Amino acid sequence: MPLHRNCRRLVLPLIASAALALGIAPAGAADPAPFELPGPGLRITVKRGDAVLPIAQVPSLTAGDELSIKAELPEEQGAHFILLSAFLRGATNPPPKDWIKAAETWKPKEKDNSLRLTVPKGARQMTLFLVPDTGGAEGTIADAVRGKPGEFIRATQELNQASLDRSRLDAFMAAIRAQDNYHPEYLRSVAPALARSLSMKLNEECLSKVIELQASCLLENRDALVLADVHSSSVAETLTGAPTDLVLQLSSTREAGYGYYSPYIGVVRDLARIFGAFSNPQFNYLPTLSVRRDDSVSLLLNSAPSFQKPKSVMVVAMPAIEADSPPRLRNAAEGPVCAVRAGTVLPVEGAPLVYSTAYARDMKLLITAPDGKTLDLPVEPRANLGGYVLTGDPASAGFAGAVQGRLHGYWGFEPLEGPDFALQFPGESPWTIAGEAPTLVIGRDNPLLLKGDAPACVESVTIRQNGAAAQSIGWKVAGKDGLALSLPLADRRPGELMVDIKYQGVAKPQTLSLRAYAQASRLDSLILHGGDDWATLSGQRLDQVASVEAGGVEWKPAGLTRDGKIDRLRLAAQGALVPPRGETPARVRMADGRTASVPLTLAPPRPRVTLLSRSIARDKVDGTVALDFAGADILPDDGRIDFSVRGEGGTRFSPDDSIEVAGASSDAVLVRLTAGKGLRIEGPEVEVASLDASALPPSTFGALRFRVVQAGEAGDWQPLVPLARLPRIEAIDCAGESGCTIRGRDLFLIASIAETADFARSTQVAQGYTGSTLAVGAPADGKLFLRLRDAQEGIVSVSVGRKPGS
Repeated sequence: MPLHRNCRRLVLPLIASAALALGIAPAGAADPAPFELPGPGLRITVKRGDAVLPIAQVPSLTAGDELSIKAELPEEQGAHFILLSAFLRGATNPPPKDWIKAAETWKPKEKDNSLRLTVPKGARQMTLFLVPDTGGAEGTIADAVRGKPGEFIRATQELNQASLDRSRLDAFMAAIRAQDNYHPEYLRSVAPALARSLSMKLNEECLSKVIELQASCLLENRDALVLADVHSSSVAETLTGAPTDLVLQLSSTREAGYGYYSPYIGVVRDLARIFGAFSNPQFNYLPTLSVRRDDSVSLLLNSAPSFQKPKSVMVVAMPAIEADSPPRLRNAAEGPVCAVRAGTVLPVEGAPLVYSTAYARDMKLLITAPDGKTLDLPVEPRANLGGYVLTGDPASAGFAGAVQGRLHGYWGFEPLEGPDFALQFPGESPWTIAGEAPTLVIGRDNPLLLKGDAPACVESVTIRQNGAAAQSIGWKVAGKDGLALSLPLADRRPGELMVDIKYQGVAKPQTLSLRAYAQASRLDSLILHGGDDWATLSGQRLDQVASVEAGGVEWKPAGLTRDGKIDRLRLAAQGALVPPRGETPARVRMADGRTASVPLTLAPPRPRVTLLSRSIARDKVDGTVALDFAGADILPDDGRIDFSVRGEGGTRFSPDDSIEVAGASSDAVLVRLTAGKGLRIEGPEVEVASLDASALPPSTFGALRFRVVQAGEAGDWQPLVPLARLPRIEAIDCAGESGCTIRGRDLFLIASIAETADFARSTQVAQGYTGSTLAVGAPADGKLFLRLRDAQEGIVSVSVGRKPGS
């Protein structure tokens, strides 16, 4: 019975679908019952070498592990249970008889009522059974396990993973309850942090309710909580009703996936016909979820056990038998972390089970200073804070400035090395201005960049002047040692300013003395070139200009640039422009309502040209296979472009003209072509330019633009050609239809490679790729096709049989 709602919701009722994997499908039930009924308990410890751990700290078992297992039943227990264990080694490889052991839990002697086991070599799974005492029960269970080991392996895998998913859900619910008891107003921020830590999706409607109803909504609507790593409904539909051999061949996700679960748990379907061998007149099988705390395993049931035929056999999944695979924790901090006090959060992501299980143990933060001094501090995971929290106090160590920290501990029996963190501690070095001190001008906000020991530890920044009350201002950490401020000087007076920077845990702030200066708006000139619909206003403080009226037309700001101490404001005409004659007075209106006048000067038209033609040539490079640029609009970094332009609108060329070339994102001139140096005049209306890519600054790439400059006046920028840096392909080795290997240097400059020009199948090259070989498919017609990272609109090709230098 398929269920496809909200991307296969995996909630408590759906976790219960593991019951179906054991062949129990209640007739007429719309959904499986949740695992809410407390069952008996177990005490389990695991010994590996000289170390003994409680079962809650053991993510996986390995051959040679020694287990101690004892049932925890009340003294007045009326029904006798046999505790039976079975090691499994494969769906097609029944376990030997001596891999199945039993203990009579009601016996008074320890050696009779508990199990002492050693994991045998070759075992892959382990299952426990609590079997009502019935004549021949051990043999019946043993025959079932040995007769159909594959079904028990699948059931054990799914129950074990369901228990882990349940632990994540329980951790979320417990944190929500705790928050509701103490700070319900924080749920809006805490619940998303919990969801990220435990890899879950939230019911956003709950967080939109009033504060008093948010927690109850989340707690009462558990079916709206979705574990984030779900499979699509198409996968679910594929598996629904799948034949037995397919289900047994597909492998479950390993426990070491740290939060990823078997897709079958999220698929509600009738598996009774697949695992029908479980049913018999004497016993039926009751699945359990395991809640592990220390050496205690509490069992949760989804239906009450039966002590009448068929009697209920409780099935308990044990950890998988495989090598421990510690998770790769990731540093989620956006920058340096201030570690000045206990309670500091070290943001960590990538392993939801560190927050919901005890697998990660004895976790500590090793702090190492540049002088070699170290300190090891205990930490604890906090899902609601999104990371590990320092429980020790680092202040006593006397660290200052930047130090390194590394999380470490154990994952079960194995060492766990966590991520590195850049830590900072307040120091005594004074704050200084980074780079050249800026001129602070009153009447506007002034950016300021400071440099200090520990910007991550700044607690507050205030500004004060002439004994007036201090004003708090915002700041941002910039890099490892920078503090970016914006000084609000709109209502300040010229004179001395004091900026106080206070560190966390330090009583007295550091003070930086600055000076602010008055600067009135200054209007130097307003120039309009003939034929343009925009003008340029020059002066200072032009950010205060709201509009300009000249020649009966209103002009609005359209971009402000600064050239040293001079502001240049581009003004765009807001209506049809009637070219004025000579100098015309213009009225400038400031943002604060003031007005001022400046003459509008009509300048000669700027040069106007159109691009006539282009041709691109490339020199051969010894030792490399040549690329074919036929039809590609690309200038290679070892090539040359010849292009011609024609003057328009009365523009005539002279030997004093020049052509400037720049990139697409900046007006900074990269190359200037002049007469005799790349520029020749064909006639008064046409000139021809030649640009060698080697004349451009190193590492130039991307779209190039050009403009013509005459008598100090520059025309508009126009597109020229994309410049692409080339990979150096030294050889292409092909092995028939199995594909080819490209060898060379700078292969990261290739974005993708295809076997055909339509790129129907292409190989993507990872950004920052540093290897010297690339494996690609076999070409269809002796050519491979490349998209270069610097010019992905064009396609170049390379012949497989071509030799280097040809």
